[in-house]
Amino acid sequence: MLSVLGDEWALLVIQQALLGATRYGQFMARLPISNSVLTRRLGTLTEEGLLARHRYQDRPARDEYLVTTRGRALWPVFLSIWEWERHWVAEHRQTLPAMRHRQCGADFTPLLSCGACGRPVHTREVSARWGPSGGWTRSVPAGVTRRRSGAGLRDSPAGLFPQTMSVLGNRWAAAILTAAIVGTTRFSDFQKLLAAPPGSIADRLQTFRDNGILATSGAASDYRLTPKGEAFFPVLVTALQWGQRWFLAPEGPAVILHHKACDQHFTLVFHCDRCGGKLSGTSVEIVWHSHGESANIGDAQ
Repeated sequence: MLSVLGDEWALLVIQQALLGATRYGQFMARLPISNSVLTRRLGTLTEEGLLARHRYQDRPARDEYLVTTRGRALWPVFLSIWEWERHWVAEHRQTLPAMRHRQCGADFTPLLSCGACGRPVHTREVSARWGPSGGWTRSVPAGVTRRRSGAGLRDSPAGLFPQTMSVLGNRWAAAILTAAIVGTTRFSDFQKLLAAPPGSIADRLQTFRDNGILATSGAASDYRLTPKGEAFFPVLVTALQWGQRWFLAPEGPAVILHHKACDQHFTLVFHCDRCGGKLSGTSVEIVWHSHGESANIGDAQ
């Protein structure tokens, strides 16, 4: 899961595919991406089963890339990213399109709920433990993802989800933030858990401080989650749920989540804050008010 979603270009390509792009030229027009990078990412996403290549013209031969059920199932991840960026990244709050619930017709905020009991959930009410296939050694992808220089507040080359890319667009960042959510605070403990180079840990921790995701308290090497950092929890959980559904190891899940309030296995679901209805990919529209366009972000899978 981290190898797929931890690559900034792959995440942006599948995002555009969910918003309706299917042909090579459409991806090129929507993203500041080179031909070679786009070709590689389309190939990777096809190999991983998120896109399916379809020949729509023979003379000359032309293909399009259609989102598969596995790819459409990413809609909760993008919904979580959209919501986090809208509320916590002030410089992009006005430029991001709105989210509309088709059932009630209102622009909405997604409410986090427990799939077992239906009650609203706060980050601290959910505990996590390693499952049969889990462990810190499996929490960092083997490949090296690249992040452009001049990071800090703008890690996304397209600029739509800038601070999300400070977490998902780097090899170590998602694992570091996960470690922080489960209680890790000290520099030496991050390094010990992840067996990461000190420079990589220091770079990510500094970026998280710059973005207001972590803050130091007391000793300079003691890092604590801010409310903004805690609010990233839905992005990580929806990504985890997607990964464990579509890339489940034969021995069992990597992470087991538990809702303390109802003492049940935790599955995150979203409800509309305006009408209370349960959200699905087909019921959520991304709306560009400035030019009257809209697009669904997935299906109910």
